[in-house]
Amino acid sequence: MKKEVFRPADILLPTEDILPELWSVIACDQFTSERDYWERVKREIGESPSTLNMIIPEAYLEDIDEESKIKKIAEFMEEYINQGKLREIKDSFIYVEREQSDGKVRKGLVGVVDLEEYDFSGSKTGDGSLSCCEGVRLRCVPCLTPAAILASEGTVLDRLPSRIRVRKAASLELPHIMTFIADVDETVIEPLAKKADALPLLYDFELMEGGGHLKGMQVSGNDAENIMTALNALHEKNKMQNPPQCLMIMGDGNHSLAAAKSYWDEIKQNLSASEQESHPARYALLEVNNLYDPAISFEAIHRVVFDVSVEKFVSALSNALTKTIDGGNEYSLQVISSDNSDKTGDGSLSYSSAARLRCVPCLVKASSTSELITKVQEFLDDYIDKKGGKIDYIHDEDVVRKLAKEKNCVGILLPTVSKPEFFKTVSANGVFPRKSFSVGHARDKRYYMECRKII
Repeated sequence: MKKEVFRPADILLPTEDILPELWSVIACDQFTSERDYWERVKREIGESPSTLNMIIPEAYLEDIDEESKIKKIAEFMEEYINQGKLREIKDSFIYVEREQSDGKVRKGLVGVVDLEEYDFSGSKTGDGSLSCCEGVRLRCVPCLTPAAILASEGTVLDRLPSRIRVRKAASLELPHIMTFIADVDETVIEPLAKKADALPLLYDFELMEGGGHLKGMQVSGNDAENIMTALNALHEKNKMQNPPQCLMIMGDGNHSLAAAKSYWDEIKQNLSASEQESHPARYALLEVNNLYDPAISFEAIHRVVFDVSVEKFVSALSNALTKTIDGGNEYSLQVISSDNSDKTGDGSLSYSSAARLRCVPCLVKASSTSELITKVQEFLDDYIDKKGGKIDYIHDEDVVRKLAKEKNCVGILLPTVSKPEFFKTVSANGVFPRKSFSVGHARDKRYYMECRKII
């Protein structure tokens, strides 16, 4: 069978007697500083079967006993399988239409990627060296062609072990992963939208907590073959670019896919070549989206720093950025904190009396948004290492402003990455710095719905 980067799978969905509104919850890495969100979700779900029972919301990571929680997750997975709470959609893609909080409909395609085609190291294949084939006197120049699927952000290796431990113990995978293709001519996903009404309907419901609406349709047979043909053509076209480009770049879930890849690289060492070809852990379920879908927007991921001296931190940040970044475009960072001063400002400070927030504009120069975010992150990592404190990464600006009201807390509002810069940066530099961008607002992130057996 021809190897495909992205292919249909045997996908599991909750049986029709299970309420999808309670089954489907938002990605575990959302609302990390808002436990009240997750407490509301728990209360709404109650004892109903739900993906909430098979994930670890990151809001609770510091408090849980990881070993017992992973064991409990595995037990729920086995229970749902053994009690027949899952139905199988054989050898199919799922075409997804997600109505977002802004009313726009994001189109996607759920299937599996071959983890052999994924590279999260930020490097390109080939080392540029020359080799000689003595028999026929040929000079072989390895082509610097990127892997078919590349990470978009730097991978924090310390975040992988816990995810790998979950995957090792799990019989199912649940993806909140989204990856992009740059399909300007709309050849892969968009043709399905024109015939969506003729596709078998799998689910159609309102998501909890203002997440919008989710609709999924089965894609199989000739329609699935057409998708893979179009993807192969797009991949060949990308490889002919100068420099060559990959087929897919990660949008959301970089660390989840990196954990799946790391786990596969570990277990394949003990498998024969034929076993490697068919082992379910070689593949990972995810959603593919067209970067140029009008419904897809990049949102900045802001920083909130806790347990620091506000005045000293803001002064050090401003001094570091204006000194270390020189030339290029001018960017404006907004550094906000609670206004606990009696001063009315001296020209460099502005005040929001209603919210009691102080805003310090910080103008810096950088060659790109990527360089700016890199410098901000380098400063934060160094400052926290030397002075103490804690960083959280927040998607919504309103949440940053809310958290910044807390004592000894500072919010940093960062600019948004543009779509053209996204592919250009990954092709030229490998990856963005970690937590550079988010796909849409927090409530528009992917909700867990589909599952797949991985053992």
